[in-house]
Amino acid sequence: VVPGETALAFYKAKNPTDKPIIGISTYNVIPFEAGQYFNKIQCFCFEEQRLNPQEEVDMPVFFYIDPDFVEDPKMAKVDLITLSYTFFEAKEGQKLPLPGY
Repeated sequence: VVPGETALAFYKAKNPTDKPIIGISTYNVIPFEAGQYFNKIQCFCFEEQRLNPQEEVDMPVFFYIDPDFVEDPKMAKVDLITLSYTFFEAKEGQKLPLPGY
């Protein structure tokens, strides 16, 4: 991905059980310091998703890396940014805190 250009990625989630699952995804950016330059335009994270038994879905994330990334001397040796997601079953009444920098 070129900093400043938008990109679209898809993450696959599968419900391997015989029961429907309602879940939520949270994300992580590594290295942590690069997270401030990672900007999601549209994402499935922090929204409940229902997966029916044995259902597999592709979930999109539309994003860009802030062009200021290339100007930051702390990012000079960073040539790989990893975006990962954890999908877990939502519990009734549970609220997730939104991440902040």
